[in-house]
Amino acid sequence: MAGQPTAVALTAVFAYHDVTDDPRDSGFEGPGATVFKHDWATFAKHLDALAGAAMRAELVTAIDFTTPGRRLLLTFDDGGRSAVEIGDELCRRGWLGHFFVTTDRIGTPGFLDAPQIRYLRGCGHIVGSHSHTHPDIFRELTRDQMMTEWRISCDRLADLLGEPCIAAAVPGGDISPLVLATAGPAGLRYLFTCEPTLTAELVDGCWMVGRFSPKAATPAARIGRLAHFNGWGRAMLVRRVKNFVRAALPGPYRYYVQRQSQRPLAKPS
Repeated sequence: MAGQPTAVALTAVFAYHDVTDDPRDSGFEGPGATVFKHDWATFAKHLDALAGAAMRAELVTAIDFTTPGRRLLLTFDDGGRSAVEIGDELCRRGWLGHFFVTTDRIGTPGFLDAPQIRYLRGCGHIVGSHSHTHPDIFRELTRDQMMTEWRISCDRLADLLGEPCIAAAVPGGDISPLVLATAGPAGLRYLFTCEPTLTAELVDGCWMVGRFSPKAATPAARIGRLAHFNGWGRAMLVRRVKNFVRAALPGPYRYYVQRQSQRPLAKPS
């Protein structure tokens, strides 16, 4: 849109989930969740690789995307209870992170409770929305359903923290123009996707921020290269191929997601 600020900052963002030596101990269960759960030894290697880039992991609110520079952000999806230990480890390194909470799981087994969410925010981390119920294919919801997911989740977090919820991450990672268009009207200023891009995009007053999602088997050496801003083009190419296949084969993709999540999916709109 003409007149909108243009992002020139390069921001390397990594989308982690749970960190636990027992995958059943924190966050969602099922094959689709387990593949993104890191054990503590592996996660420490990833943090050391990130530290080699000589950048401090900071908050998105500290970034002016219209000013040139290179920045590092760490995010953690789902709201599993390992977030408390993760937050403490980041603080020991002088870093800050972003923790995106599925609000209908607050206080349930394996997930953060209200005092823990307040603790994370009190440590200086951002706590944001990962939707209310974590629909696995978010882009298949209607606009009203998307807005309801954001509204309920953001309202609950605002009540818990005494401040507006301004940041969110798309559950499941699947986006569409409609998904992006709902963020600004929901009051969000930052929406994190799973598209591995280095440059943010402003849509209706909300910055769309891409991320790379390390799996449990992702080598620390690759994380180090990405933290030095190498290899993002390859990651984006792989993501585009996956997006094409998902769009071309919606039925098999829905079956695959349901098998991986072990949860029934909502009917597509």
